[in-house]
Order: sequence, then C-alpha cells, then structure tokens
Amino acid sequence: MIAVLQRVSSGEVKINGNVSGTIQKGLVILLGVMKNDTKEDAIYLTDKITGFRIFNDKNRKMNLSIKDVNGSALVISQFTLCGNWKKGRRPSFVHAASSETGKHYYEYFIKELAQKGIPVETGKFGATMSVSLVNEGPVTFVLDSK
Repeated sequence: MIAVLQRVSSGEVKINGNVSGTIQKGLVILLGVMKNDTKEDAIYLTDKITGFRIFNDKNRKMNLSIKDVNGSALVISQFTLCGNWKKGRRPSFVHAASSETGKHYYEYFIKELAQKGIPVETGKFGATMSVSLVNEGPVTFVLDSK
C-alpha cells in the first residue's frame, strides 16, 4: 500500500463538479492499493500516519502529529501510485489491486483512520475526481507499507 501525504491548510475533492469531501488543516492522502496488500498494510500505515510528526510546533519544528493539531484527513484513491513506469513509455498497472480488492482495502484504511480518532473526508473509489489543495511547507511524504 502506498500513501502520498501532503500537509495542507485546506483540501477539497469534487466529482462531476460537486464537492465530495473538504478539510481544513490536516493531510490530503492519496492511497494506492497493491494486489498483495492486506489489512496489516492498512493498519501499519494508519498507525504511522496518526503518529507521524510532520506539523510544526511553536518553534517551527516538525514535532506534532495530525492528532496533536486536531487535523483532518482527505483520503483519495489513486491506483496510478501502483504503476510500474520503469520499462517503456506507458505505465503498467499489473501490480495494482483489482477494483474489488482495492475498494475493500481503501474503505478499510478509511475506517482504521477514523477509528484512530482522525476526522476523515473522502472522494469516491474509481471515480474521476478533481482534487484541490494548499500544501503547507510544502511538506509531502511517500509512505510504502512494504
């Protein structure tokens, strides 16, 4: 499972021009599910994300987690994170989870994050979405459960 975390002052996702999810201070999380991922991958990433100290304290040091700043998460499914781009000019998605498996673990990830006390907004799995965000820092991390 691959998660791209972007520390934001705001984030929004629209589907067909309609707002599906919106947050203020927190994280926009782009999530890719690989075909060999399990519940343990989702648990590992949600544990890491909820305690990951990437928000500034009063001294402008990254010492605070999303929980410490009462932040929210906007979780967007993004299977293209699972693409293999090393050979040729067209990415291959053979390592991405099937749509059914991807959706299952995407929803499981969201449930785990919410159970850890993080308010979660989402896009819609498999939909074409427009994502807007204001990245603060900029601060961006790529986390891989493997």
